[in-house]
Amino acid sequence: MSKAIANKYEFLYLFDCENGNPNGDPDAGNAPRIDPEDLHGLVSDVAMKRRLRNYVQYARGNEMPNAIFVEQATNLNRRIVMAHEQTEGGLDTGSKGAGKDKVGLAKDWMCEKFYDVRTFGAVMSTGPNAGQVRGPVQFAFARSLDPVLPMDISITRMAVADDIGKGKSSEDYVKWEADQPEDTLRTMGRKSLIPYGLYMAKGFISAHLAEGTGFGDEDLGLFWEALLKMYEHDRSASKGLMSVREPIFVFKHVGTDTNDEQRASQAKLGCAPAHKLFDLVDVRKREDVAAPRSFADYAVTFHQSGLPNGVQVGFVVTGDGGGAEVIWDAAPEGVTVD
Repeated sequence: MSKAIANKYEFLYLFDCENGNPNGDPDAGNAPRIDPEDLHGLVSDVAMKRRLRNYVQYARGNEMPNAIFVEQATNLNRRIVMAHEQTEGGLDTGSKGAGKDKVGLAKDWMCEKFYDVRTFGAVMSTGPNAGQVRGPVQFAFARSLDPVLPMDISITRMAVADDIGKGKSSEDYVKWEADQPEDTLRTMGRKSLIPYGLYMAKGFISAHLAEGTGFGDEDLGLFWEALLKMYEHDRSASKGLMSVREPIFVFKHVGTDTNDEQRASQAKLGCAPAHKLFDLVDVRKREDVAAPRSFADYAVTFHQSGLPNGVQVGFVVTGDGGGAEVIWDAAPEGVTVD
């Protein structure tokens, strides 16, 4: 395994959705997820992880060591079988299954070869056993800053897809179309969307759990890049315009002790609770705005004066080459600092 990160991190970022459905709820006819008590919008952690996986897959060509384990429309057991085949002892086809040592070898191989296993962890005991991995990077549900208005929009589909019978030729379809009234050759459909919503997402990166998967500094850099650009390669009519708004706020625990060993321990364990760090980012609707419809309708303030000792703040922005760049201790334009 590669050398794991040595510091604990928390991160917070804002993203918005304009005239789209940021995360459909299967239990509500795929309508945008909302909190039924206060009507604030919700986006699940797995929805955000899916977009991150997709970006890494596009950016790294789905090649090891940055391949994606939880890939769309695949059987996860194929990769688990491969882990057993590629490690010492090969695949055990006996009925008793793999022993503890073999499971460990397969688990280490999966961590080494698959970015999302190193990052998010995985349950890999669904077939040939490669154990379970708890990943260092975790998300909470994202929540909108203000209530959102789910809308169910009727649309007209200017064609139909009727099956006129088995074995019919294209000429039969031409004749069938000619015999139909024009109004019957179109149908109605529906789209669920919100006019606008600005969401705040929060996440956590554990240095201790990173030791178990080999999540290192290079993986962390790719994570910031994917987080910043994940919606740029996930466009669809249903999603509308979704954008991660710069900067991403990063809190890095560095420690305070003069003793190197003690400071390294503090950097791993953390020097302040996550909720106190998140509270330093204040995002509020501007006073003259009744119904927000853009990111410009909000003001972002960072209370740097309240930053605890032993914690360093960074701001992830788009770099000159199009990738992600972390600016430490200096807020970029658009963020008020007090």
